[in-house]
Amino acid sequence: MVRETALAPSQLIWPLFVIEGHNERTPIKTMPGVERLSVDLAVAAAREAAAAGIAALALFPNTPNERRNENATEAYNPDNLMCRALSAIKSAVPEVGLIADVALDEYSSDGQDGLVRDGEILNDETIEVMVRSALVQARAGADIIAPSDMMDGRVGAIRGALDSGGFEMTQIMSYAAKYASCFYGPFREAVGSGSRLKGDKRSYQMDYFNADEALREVAQDIEEGADSVMVKPGLPYLDVVRAVHDEFNIPVFAYQVSGEYAMIEFAAQAGAFDRRAAMLESLAAFRRAGAAGVLTYFALEAARLLG
Repeated sequence: MVRETALAPSQLIWPLFVIEGHNERTPIKTMPGVERLSVDLAVAAAREAAAAGIAALALFPNTPNERRNENATEAYNPDNLMCRALSAIKSAVPEVGLIADVALDEYSSDGQDGLVRDGEILNDETIEVMVRSALVQARAGADIIAPSDMMDGRVGAIRGALDSGGFEMTQIMSYAAKYASCFYGPFREAVGSGSRLKGDKRSYQMDYFNADEALREVAQDIEEGADSVMVKPGLPYLDVVRAVHDEFNIPVFAYQVSGEYAMIEFAAQAGAFDRRAAMLESLAAFRRAGAAGVLTYFALEAARLLG
């Protein structure tokens, strides 16, 4: 009766990793219990999500190596893995929201979120590719476009292209405060970008010593047309989630990233604490900090417990 914070299945978003093939699932060694799924199995997972009351899925493709290149041209191929997964899930389970990641690390040969020339990230050229990627994703059935690259000006460019292309109702969830974090390691393995990553991403992702910078980044993305914003990673940045929630009248989401998930899983396996209790306590922390929703690999299990 006196609990201040609520946690419901509808406040959870389930990230899914998609691979080529049929009836294929491959484990991710650094993320116990998480698997890459072929499109048909991703459709089956979407049905499970809908039955559990989960609001949306966030899709991330593991693009085959032969389709990756320095120009990330596969990002805007209308028949790429992401688009086929979006289309299949939207046709089979239309009630589940679909969030499409837009960044080039899933398509580039160097693992960077932007195009690279002579060791430098090309901001404007990257945005041109991202706009083309966002359009094919919207046509394939994405409800929300989620640029995760941290290039300057990409939200405005994507918003303009979506509106001009007849996708005025397609939302943008901007990764507005995305920090240069070590907690992304398992994710990079999952999408196949970690082993090919050249250099690091500190030139465009945020310095984790900074908090006020996050508010400036969020303000810029809102001005450019973002419908919601994200703080990533999650638990180490609850102060940023709270600050964004308090400062702006816009939904703020938190991403319980792969490294956070892995820490809970491996600590529980070592007997450090009860796994289920740690899962629910960590998810409650995001809501208590002001997050409207949480992207978490625990989504299906947590939704079933909460439902």
